[in-house]
Amino acid sequence: FHETKNIVSGESGALLINDERFIERAGVIWEKGTNRLSFFQGKVDKYTWTDVGSSFLPSEITAAFLFAQMEQAREITDARLKIWYRYHELFAELEQQGIVRRPIVPPNRMHNAHIYYLLVESFEVRRGLLDYLESQGIGGVFHYVPLHSSPAGRKFGRTHGLLAKTDNISSRILRLPLWVNLSEDEIVRVFEAVKAFFKR
Repeated sequence: FHETKNIVSGESGALLINDERFIERAGVIWEKGTNRLSFFQGKVDKYTWTDVGSSFLPSEITAAFLFAQMEQAREITDARLKIWYRYHELFAELEQQGIVRRPIVPPNRMHNAHIYYLLVESFEVRRGLLDYLESQGIGGVFHYVPLHSSPAGRKFGRTHGLLAKTDNISSRILRLPLWVNLSEDEIVRVFEAVKAFFKR
């Protein structure tokens, strides 16, 4: 639930478990490696360290902040979708001119408007556009280095063959600002700035 997610609360997250065998151990890891949950459930008379773990518990303030948003999750998603589709409508013009490619949502599929991105012609164009947006006070960002080419991916992962398309898209993708209270004026301002960059 960090700041770029649809529902935010700092750096906390959620763990969903679909196998009952892992519930108890997940609780121990969550409780700093202790069997504290078993103690509170009356299963043991004292708690102690039994496994690896860390401090994954959110504070009560963080949890309250998160819970309030979860209660409004549908409204948050609907607001983000409205912004996403407004961007999509505006950027159709640049896509028709062959300047950018907008996100593709397959027919009969839904999304939650997590990000709105554009694909541009090259890494150099993306770099220039990011610099231009920054000069206009607009926070565009590129996405992620593909996992297979990251230091951890090279160390722990494996691929079958080259991932040329992934590398290519990674070098050309640009994410635009999208948060639940982005106004119509701000959306248009982002669009006009991107358009102005390509007109230069």
